[in-house]
Amino acid sequence: MQIKIIAFCLVFMLASNFQLNAQYIKQDNMYKKYFIGSTFFLLGNLATTNKPDFVQLNLGYRLTRNDVVSLELKTWKYAWSLGIPYGTSFEVPEEKFPGYIKEYGVALAYQRFWWKGFYTAIHIMNARQTFVDDIDNKIKNGYQMLNTYRVGYQFKFFNKRFFIEPSIAVTHRPIQTKMPESFAQLNDKWPKYFLGEPGLHFGFIF
Repeated sequence: MQIKIIAFCLVFMLASNFQLNAQYIKQDNMYKKYFIGSTFFLLGNLATTNKPDFVQLNLGYRLTRNDVVSLELKTWKYAWSLGIPYGTSFEVPEEKFPGYIKEYGVALAYQRFWWKGFYTAIHIMNARQTFVDDIDNKIKNGYQMLNTYRVGYQFKFFNKRFFIEPSIAVTHRPIQTKMPESFAQLNDKWPKYFLGEPGLHFGFIF
């Protein structure tokens, strides 16, 4: 589902007739410092199955022309281990948790622009987890740290007031409190990282 959403958005972006602007012109000494945004993964909430109930709000501040920090507030739910790679085991019924995990997270992100719109970024998220069984009964709470290491490019539209950032990332979970045993049996089979997670953020600069 996520791959289809990103493919659709990328086709739309490339087919647009708007002129794409690079990150910032060196001769321009003025730049806007703030932005607010989110991610096109919100479209996943339109799914009829495995709906993620995903919400994300990004609040950013540009420290310098090349350095940006942001705060990300997000919540979502998922029913498979985050370590399952794309392939024959991805979201198959036999790997599904006996319920789902609901997360509420706050992430601090640092983004570095290297050349025009090309950037790298690191996102460090602390998340409170709630484990829920198949009949929506809460089992227990937990915690995880989820780090994301991202490479992408920023395209700007509408007089540099709106941007889209296609990217690719590696996610890593260095800290995870003990899950309920029924969840842990499925989760512990897979690595604590995921390679090749696509991203498609957007935002408004002011």
